Amino acid sequence: MSDYDLPAPSARAVDLRDRMLAFVRDRVLPAEAEYLEHRRAAGPADHVVPPVVERLKAEAKAEGLWNLFLLAESGLTQLEYAPIAELSGWSLDLAPEAINCQAPDTGNMELLHLLGSEQQRRDWLAPLLAGEIRSAFAMTEPDVASSDATNIATRVVRDGDTYVITGRKWWTSGAMDPRCAFFIVMGKTDPEAATHRQQTMVLVPRGTPGVTIVRDLPVFGHHDQHGHAEVRFDDVRVPVENVIGEEGGGFAAAQARLGPGRIHHCMRALGAAERALALLVERARDRVAFGGPLADQGVVRQQIAESRLEIEQARMLCQRASHVIDVAGNKAARDLVAMAKVAVPRVATRVIDRAIQVHGGAGVTDVTPLAAMYAWHRAMRLFDGPDEVHLRSIAKAELRRTPELPPK
Repeated sequence: MSDYDLPAPSARAVDLRDRMLAFVRDRVLPAEAEYLEHRRAAGPADHVVPPVVERLKAEAKAEGLWNLFLLAESGLTQLEYAPIAELSGWSLDLAPEAINCQAPDTGNMELLHLLGSEQQRRDWLAPLLAGEIRSAFAMTEPDVASSDATNIATRVVRDGDTYVITGRKWWTSGAMDPRCAFFIVMGKTDPEAATHRQQTMVLVPRGTPGVTIVRDLPVFGHHDQHGHAEVRFDDVRVPVENVIGEEGGGFAAAQARLGPGRIHHCMRALGAAERALALLVERARDRVAFGGPLADQGVVRQQIAESRLEIEQARMLCQRASHVIDVAGNKAARDLVAMAKVAVPRVATRVIDRAIQVHGGAGVTDVTPLAAMYAWHRAMRLFDGPDEVHLRSIAKAELRRTPELPPK
């Protein structure tokens, strides 16, 4: 047997998955209308938090559905967390945050747990784990190709006991949320150092002088509640104690942060694909055209079958990557995570697209959640590394690999 054969989940993991299923079905999905109504009334420029969010957080915490992404808090493996994260993907606006497993906070909590000082953990990690604040991750920049993190141009210059940060970031997710208390900023401390030792991560409290939120960036015209901001840092000063890990360790820290983050995005994307397929099937059964339900049409049946095949294949890849993280670490799973990061969003967008087509005009409006789901998962093919970068990595690994059976 392979060292990476998938083990059965623990009884506790099964119980938590069952509780999560009930929570999503009975609490989260019925609350979506209230959430959307509040957001529409506030308007796209207002990032106020709908009250239903905090109510669901309290209910999830009471159910024990809290911080399940972090092994040190939950005791769950990545493989055991996968079906729970997938269920949260059924309602991306509500479910991940309700269980305190929402990006970018999860990645920032991972960083602070792994590399944070005692004071950083006390001042910032503890309230994040409690769901009292939110945070943002400032890495991507508008003026350089940020798919290659060594390009980052934001400067972080040591000046005595402080760092001075100057630069411009965008797609800083979470920055528009009024609860966002700090940024983790990736910048260049030593341009003369070895390529992967030039970058450093620094924690910047939101109210620090010189931090300017320029604007929110919509995703396909849609403004999320938490926002994706363009942020300017003009001679921002923070104590040297705010470094995350060590000076020059930013690139390695980013890889440690992004690995689990990517696979968690994939887990949630599988949930979105499952919801889209459920909506497709419901529509095919109920909608009558040409003398019978759409489900009688061969082309619709083929779309249903193809969707199920693709979801199951993508899930197996995601589970495999999760288990390798569990038994051998992030580095060993790097290629599998890259494969999942390419394959899963592709599957999600294909399944959602089929559901949109079967819903007709309703599919491209806010009458169904499908249009918003499609926009987010199409964007997923860009964030946390575009498909092309992951395909490049996969190809490089394959070219290095020695086949067990030599080609004839």
